[in-house]
Amino acid sequence: MGHRWSTIGHRAPRCGMGIELAFRGSAGTGPTVVLVHGNSASSAVWQGLLDGPFGQRFRCLAVDLPGHGAAPRGDEYSMLGHAAALAQFMSSADAEDAVVVGWSLGGHVVLHASASLPRATGFVLMGTPPIATPESLSRGFLPNPAFGVGFQGEVGAEEAAAYAAAMLSPGSSVSPEVFVPDILATDPAARTGLAASVAEGRVVDELAAVANLGRPLLVLHGSEDQLVSLDYLRTEGLAVEVLDGVGHAVPVEAPERLGQRLTEFVESYR
Repeated sequence: MGHRWSTIGHRAPRCGMGIELAFRGSAGTGPTVVLVHGNSASSAVWQGLLDGPFGQRFRCLAVDLPGHGAAPRGDEYSMLGHAAALAQFMSSADAEDAVVVGWSLGGHVVLHASASLPRATGFVLMGTPPIATPESLSRGFLPNPAFGVGFQGEVGAEEAAAYAAAMLSPGSSVSPEVFVPDILATDPAARTGLAASVAEGRVVDELAAVANLGRPLLVLHGSEDQLVSLDYLRTEGLAVEVLDGVGHAVPVEAPERLGQRLTEFVESYR
C-alpha cells in the first residue's frame, strides 16, 4: 500500500463524507475511549466491553463506520474517507482527547486518522497489521480463502458464514452466527470501495504512521488469529501482547480480558 498502496443508535452530527455516524455509548463517566470495529461488522462487537466493568468505568463511544451497522450508507467509501469521518466524529462528540481503539479494519482506520488526532491520549490496535507496501500487505495477512469476502460486493449466506468463522479461533465457544447479520447488512459498496482505495494507492504508510504517533501504543493479537500474521507484527518491530486461545475477534471472544488490559493501559496514561 503506502502512498501507492449502552446507548444504541445515537447519531453524531454530519461528518466526514457528509453523512452521520451512529454509535453506542456506555454508562461510564471516566476518561473517553473511542472504539472502532472491523470490516463488515458494527459497534455490536464491543457490546461485551460496553456492558462490563470497562464500560461502567469509562465513557466509551463505539462508532459504526459509514455503510456499517446503523450508520447511513454513503455515496463512496475509502480508507481515507473512514478516517476523516472518525476524526470529525471525535471532534463533534467532545472526544478529541480519547484513547482510540481499533480492531481489524478499525485499526487501519485509526492509523489513517492518527495524524488528524493530535490530542488523542493513546492508541490500541488489535488484529491489525500496519501496512506500508504491497509486499507488506501480502506478508501481513495469512492465506485464508475467506479473506477476500471482505473486499467483494454482494455476499451470500455461505460466504458470510465462512468469513464469520475466520474471525474466531478454531473450536471457539462463540458461534460464527453472531457476525453474519452485520456482514449481510453492510453496504456492498463499502467493501468494493475499500478494495478500490487500497488497489489505487489511496492509503497512507501505516508503519510510518506508527513511527510518528508520538504517543503510547498497545498492540494486541489473538494467538489463534486466522487472518493476521503474528510473525509479521514481530518482524516489523512491534511490541505485541498475545492473548492465548483467542482468534481474530478479540472483542467478541475475550471481552473481559480485553477490558482488564485496556483499563491498565488507559489508567497508565491519564
